[in-house]
Amino acid sequence: MTETKTALITGANKGIGFAIAAGLGAMGFTVAVGARDQVRREEAVERLRAAGVDAFGVALDVTSDDSVAAAAATIEQTTGRLDVLVNNAGISGRTDGGAQDPTTLDLDVVRTVLETNVLGIVRVTNAMLPLLLRASSPRIVNMSSNMGSLTLQTGPVMAAYAPSKSMLNSVTAQYARRLAETKVIVNAACPGYVATDFTGHAGVRTPEQGAAIAIRLATLPDDGPRGGFFDDEGVVPW
Repeated sequence: MTETKTALITGANKGIGFAIAAGLGAMGFTVAVGARDQVRREEAVERLRAAGVDAFGVALDVTSDDSVAAAAATIEQTTGRLDVLVNNAGISGRTDGGAQDPTTLDLDVVRTVLETNVLGIVRVTNAMLPLLLRASSPRIVNMSSNMGSLTLQTGPVMAAYAPSKSMLNSVTAQYARRLAETKVIVNAACPGYVATDFTGHAGVRTPEQGAAIAIRLATLPDDGPRGGFFDDEGVVPW
């Protein structure tokens, strides 16, 4: 009898995060639904349970040290370890009034976006690492975007959001280097242009399609790739 594996997905109350939670749950994972909003979090847990997924909610604001520490304590008390961490929570930042035009860039918007998209991921990852190190095949998936690819330079000009994903990719590579001699496998995923609240439902892909690469990276074999950037087609250039 193998022990049930546990996955924490941040920002899991809707969109791609919820689809990742549902997909891992369908594979037999116990799913920790990380979300700030209590009502949305509880609704997501109920939806997952209705679909037969073993799920529980975790209050989690990735911008708060106290919230992240409390979330780690909740998971430790509930399951005792963590097998998968999907850092999915992210924001695009406001764009009105040229806020993300580099020539009129609002530095407060940059700070706000980095606080969630980069510092939040470091905060959550470091809080969860002791729990991940207890697992037999721990995996960390950082949800990035090819808008952060310096090679591809896709999407609209967004001088807070796009660089936040470039930095996240770099941080992902640093974690992979640091954890190279451990069992923890760390990668970045690009879900593609998905129709969610995040994109104003303008994307061409479903949340389930966007979730597929994250689920694949979350369930890599022990000899799987480390420190890479991937989408459904394969490697995404940095």
